[in-house]
Amino acid sequence: MESSLNYNYKIVRQFAIATVVWGVIGMAAGVFIAAQLAWPALNFDIAWLSYGRLRPLHTNAVIFAFGICGLFATSYYVVQRTCQVRLFSDKLAAFTFWGWQAVLVAAAITLPMGFTRGKEYAELEWPIAILIAIVWVAYAVVFFGTILKRKVQHIYVANWFFGAYIIAVAVLHIVNGMSLPVSAMKSYSVYAGVQDAMIQWWYGHNAVGFILTAGYLGMVYYFIPKQAERPVYSYRLSIVHFWALIFTYMWAGPHHLHYTALPDWTQSLGMVFSLILLAPSWGGMINGVMTLSGAWHKLRSDPILKFLIVSLSFYGMATFEGPMMSIKTINSLSHYTDWTVAHVHAGALGWVGFITMGSIYYLIPRLAGKKEMYSVQLVEAHFWVATIGIVLYIAAMWIAGVMQGLMWRAVNPDGTLTYTFAESVKATYPYYAVRFLGGLLYLSGMLMMAFNTWKTLAGTVNVDAPIPQLHKPHDVHAEACAVESHVPTHA
Repeated sequence: MESSLNYNYKIVRQFAIATVVWGVIGMAAGVFIAAQLAWPALNFDIAWLSYGRLRPLHTNAVIFAFGICGLFATSYYVVQRTCQVRLFSDKLAAFTFWGWQAVLVAAAITLPMGFTRGKEYAELEWPIAILIAIVWVAYAVVFFGTILKRKVQHIYVANWFFGAYIIAVAVLHIVNGMSLPVSAMKSYSVYAGVQDAMIQWWYGHNAVGFILTAGYLGMVYYFIPKQAERPVYSYRLSIVHFWALIFTYMWAGPHHLHYTALPDWTQSLGMVFSLILLAPSWGGMINGVMTLSGAWHKLRSDPILKFLIVSLSFYGMATFEGPMMSIKTINSLSHYTDWTVAHVHAGALGWVGFITMGSIYYLIPRLAGKKEMYSVQLVEAHFWVATIGIVLYIAAMWIAGVMQGLMWRAVNPDGTLTYTFAESVKATYPYYAVRFLGGLLYLSGMLMMAFNTWKTLAGTVNVDAPIPQLHKPHDVHAEACAVESHVPTHA
């Protein structure tokens, strides 16, 4: 029943299901190309199955399909609950769902066919890029329109993070996507040379900063307090965390271009801001973890909380490792090696994957009108299988990466290289096999989640929850359980 007296759960349910479906597809693509690195014959000499075409399909599927569908689902849920109003426009929200699915299907078709701009995380050609911009503007209208019509004065901190991610991604995508079309499916960047590289990595790193960090911190500040039934450890720290992160992240992109034609001062500026980033990142991580103060015992029996809290551990790990790798002397060893792959996947599998899975596990029963998932034991099994998979993956790539860096820089007394590049590839082979095993375990956990989601939702119909009346008393476990005493409890 659609009514201004009810929340719009239909759109949340659609995006939650899409998150799980695309998660399986994107991770399956990742496991397949990981297998190709260990066993190259798996491309079967078919162009559209080659690593070079499937790798961008994998990154687009896990970031823009799995990741952003999860952000759509959670941001639409959180903004309604914390503002205590229905979404600004049901029709526009529905357009964002079908428009975004059209983007994803177009990506799944064009990338294996070889249509690409060749830019990291921005491979999709100009017609699809325009559709992304249109859908994103509609998303912004729905989200900020809902905030404008809110019944409560306070704007809860999770919405600040969601809002920042929506605005930043629009700016990043449009500026970096400025292209000159030369045919229906081919275009060239309007920028050239090192300027193009600088703008690309301003975009590329901030896709990490605003999609894969700020957006998911919106989940942290809502779902961890709700699942733990505890207020956020420090609401003031969450505000400091927000502004410090938002200001600093935009400047860190040049660290991707150390030892290139980019001016040295620009590289150094990127390194300095990357090091500064450690402070707000760890401040936010500590704030999330300390929210469990007085409720640590819940970790023993609550697998959803395990996903949410362990995700913060990986967030802390990745946000320490990133600034460290931006230091030029360390970067000279790590750059172009599988150490970077380990860093990216510690963040992607551990931080982004786990916080998304935990949040979706929180949502699914509520969208089905049930108290919990079909099988809590299966959620527990998913957590452990995925955790073991991550550890195998990142440990293998850490070792391989450091080994590669040392082999590439090793020289004989006469100044000649000690190892050929082919020898470093051969030495890496066992670690690629272990990486494949880790990825397979992670995918297995995602398949468990898909089965559990299907069984939980089977036979249920969408029922929009009623919006509570503001005159009713709210306790600490109501919608703003994540607040301090000076913030309205209905935030």
